[in-house]
Amino acid sequence: MQTKKIILHCDVNNFYASCECALNPSIKDQPVAVTGEVTKRNGIVLAKNEIAKQFGVKTGDVIFEAKKKCPNLVCVRPHHKIYEKYSRRIRAIYEEYTDKVEPFGIDECWLDITDTVKFFGDAINVANTLRKRIKEEIGVTISVGVSFSKTFAKLGSDMKKPDAVTILSPENFKQKTYGMPLGSIIGVGKKIEAKLNKLNIFTLGDLADYDENIIKHKFGVVGQKLQNNVRGIDDDDVQNVEDTHIVKSVGNGTTTLVDVKTKKELRSVVMFLCDEIATRLRAKRLSGSTVSVSLRQNNLTWISKSHTMTKSTNISKILYNEAIMIIEDLWNEVYPLRSIRISVSNLDSENMSQLDLFDTDRNRRTLENTIDKIRQKYGYDCIKPLISQNDKLINSTALRIEEQENADNNDDLL
Repeated sequence: MQTKKIILHCDVNNFYASCECALNPSIKDQPVAVTGEVTKRNGIVLAKNEIAKQFGVKTGDVIFEAKKKCPNLVCVRPHHKIYEKYSRRIRAIYEEYTDKVEPFGIDECWLDITDTVKFFGDAINVANTLRKRIKEEIGVTISVGVSFSKTFAKLGSDMKKPDAVTILSPENFKQKTYGMPLGSIIGVGKKIEAKLNKLNIFTLGDLADYDENIIKHKFGVVGQKLQNNVRGIDDDDVQNVEDTHIVKSVGNGTTTLVDVKTKKELRSVVMFLCDEIATRLRAKRLSGSTVSVSLRQNNLTWISKSHTMTKSTNISKILYNEAIMIIEDLWNEVYPLRSIRISVSNLDSENMSQLDLFDTDRNRRTLENTIDKIRQKYGYDCIKPLISQNDKLINSTALRIEEQENADNNDDLL
């Protein structure tokens, strides 16, 4: 009989705010929020610590609203590079216990210790050791879920915070979780939850007990997968650490300084983003064939569309043309835009993607490689596309850099 897996899900509590408190211990006993800048239109709470939570401060609050709830709130600007360093240090500790470590965003990881737990005692000992080490060595706390599947390991880490261990075993998971709402588990978003509610399915237990034929008919393989996960039938493996560092997409996004009302205005922003994406692709010796565009309108709705080209590229002008073509079909200019995100996926090694006897873009590629060398020496801003020079819409300090390895799903908005 196959051995039951032992899977941990480790989630750093209030990661961004916790990093700031670790960097500056003088504020660790105060309510702290990582925030944007009011004058740049992203003046909201991006993350907060436990003390701020107790005052009712929430992610997404406008700063002045948060300070009404908590007059002594300490607001700090984000330090993305530092958060990445903390994340790498924490993962390095995880990797001392197993080579099966799969990140889920910057602050969460699954660990499969089935084959290595015998060297460290038992699963609870491993969980508590990790909790203690990360607190002492890194200065932040984690919550750990211990279970037999990825689904319930993640649910366990969410059930008790901060600085806690929760065990969901084959013997107790039904008792502990079946009364919880559908949105408690990974994979159930607002839309699918609303559809399940129409079938009088409101809890995890309701979903587990529901007629599987109806679930399959209504929701297909996605519904089957969710129902199996809730029933404890989840064979998903935790990826090996070597496999989780394969970049799946490279993207950029920004919140503009003022609303974008026309496609003509949008062109400079799109060029700015595509140029930076292309530069990063070339630095990683990658190219991609699928361009995705997501636009946030000023009614706070997102609209998105993707298109796959016939061949991969890392040339900014080609990515720009593709993104503009998508936007022509996607946005009708009824609602002005607040945010723009562009990403490139279906990535290939640059060496493989450029084996083309009829390479009509050779001159452009040579030019952009030369620009890369100049920027490496004198800085990125020394050469910019003419269309994005002196642009009044773009706040380069608010540029959102997205590099997706597997899943990038955080409670915080950074």
